[in-house]
Amino acid sequence: MSKTEAWVGTWRPHKPRGPIAALYGSPGPKYALPGLTGITQHDPTKYKAPMFSFGTRHDQANSNSSPGPRYLVPSNITRAGRDGTPAFSLHSRPKDPKMFQVPGPGHYCPERSGKAVLRSSPAYSLSARSKDSVNSQVPGPASYSLPPMLGPKTVVTSAAPTYSLCGRSKTGSFHEDLKKTPGPAAYKVVDPCIYRQKPPQFSMTGRNFTPGETTKKPGPGAHFPERVTFTRAKAPSFSFGLRHSEYTIPFIVDMAE
Repeated sequence: MSKTEAWVGTWRPHKPRGPIAALYGSPGPKYALPGLTGITQHDPTKYKAPMFSFGTRHDQANSNSSPGPRYLVPSNITRAGRDGTPAFSLHSRPKDPKMFQVPGPGHYCPERSGKAVLRSSPAYSLSARSKDSVNSQVPGPASYSLPPMLGPKTVVTSAAPTYSLCGRSKTGSFHEDLKKTPGPAAYKVVDPCIYRQKPPQFSMTGRNFTPGETTKKPGPGAHFPERVTFTRAKAPSFSFGLRHSEYTIPFIVDMAE
């Protein structure tokens, strides 16, 4: 088979005539420079022309828009300003002012001025119980008691030995039930290796036979000398790639149908 018969199709490998975008790795159209038109996202490095916006139309004319003929100039206004003719207006009758109420002689207590001028003894008054003391939980007088003077629990004085009468013990008595005692099987024998010298231990292993003529051994086909890479350098290895161009768009089948 000749070399020309190995190719399939009309495509043959050749050197590209110009640069191909697929040869250069880049983010692609994901990133773009800022635009030069519009108000938002304008390129700050470029010149930006002045921008104007359209205002809204007023619903009705404002009374302060301009001094047109709709304003009436008062008659008392001259070119020199307001004239000096006095003008009066009608108001309601003002109320009579109240008399100034000053404290009389009965409002003063000269007998109480001695505490402010002279030295006086402290005086106390009975007041109501404050609200803060309601929530304060303090122990009352009945919560305290003196230590006992009799008995074994004396604190201040020395107490004599005391004895108490207790019930008869069932352990060792004549009516003790020996069936409820633990038997010999309830105790475990202690391993002698814990309190004595530990002897050597052996385990049972499988029986080993000396290789003979009937033993299965690897034959010549089980060895691969060409794959040995410990004693020599490994030769380069190659794999077969695709026969078409790597820039060809793959055929996509729509599976939604």
